Amino acid sequence: MNGNRVNLWNYVRGRGEFLAFLTYQHASLAFQTVLVGTVVAVLVAVAVYRLPLLSALTLTSSRVALTIPSLALLALLLVPFGLGVVPSFLMLAFFAALPVIGNAIVGLRSVPSSVIESARGIGFSRSRILLTVELPIAWPVILTGIRVSTQMIVGVGAIVAYVLGPGLGSLIFNGLSRLGGANAIEMALTGTILIVLIALVFDALLVLLGRLTIAKGLS
Repeated sequence: MNGNRVNLWNYVRGRGEFLAFLTYQHASLAFQTVLVGTVVAVLVAVAVYRLPLLSALTLTSSRVALTIPSLALLALLLVPFGLGVVPSFLMLAFFAALPVIGNAIVGLRSVPSSVIESARGIGFSRSRILLTVELPIAWPVILTGIRVSTQMIVGVGAIVAYVLGPGLGSLIFNGLSRLGGANAIEMALTGTILIVLIALVFDALLVLLGRLTIAKGLS
């Protein structure tokens, strides 16, 4: 065990700049795809939440879509977009949107009708009610979906290495493909640990965001 620890430390210490670059790539890709997925998800939820049938179909579709194998979707995206960042980004943004869509619809539909009627009674327009009443009340539920999405995407983001996508996945898969060779275990273990650290940092930031943006009466 001590020998393994020394080897891991030596591997990290000698490659700090390279590992920092891969970590930045992984975190950046996860952040961007979750951001885009969240925006798309909220827009979809806003478009359908007042329509019971359509919102139910959207909820069901988002849950079913989560069962699509990520590697299969990547393979399909290879045909029009080739290898690299584009298929990686599209696949991750697609999956990032799914948990947020469900939570956004549920959150918006759970806003008490009495609150909406009160806002109408004092002259609020439909768009103002959405922006200043419904979305703030639904925000804790939406943020929970964003947290779930972020954790999922940070982990799933490793598989984009199969299509030469950026991030720490290349470190993990290179290590696994070289098992028995020099530094193989260290490569895979380092990549895995760094992904876990990214997930923990993102979740801590989202918890902080919730404390800063959720009204005390809703938390």
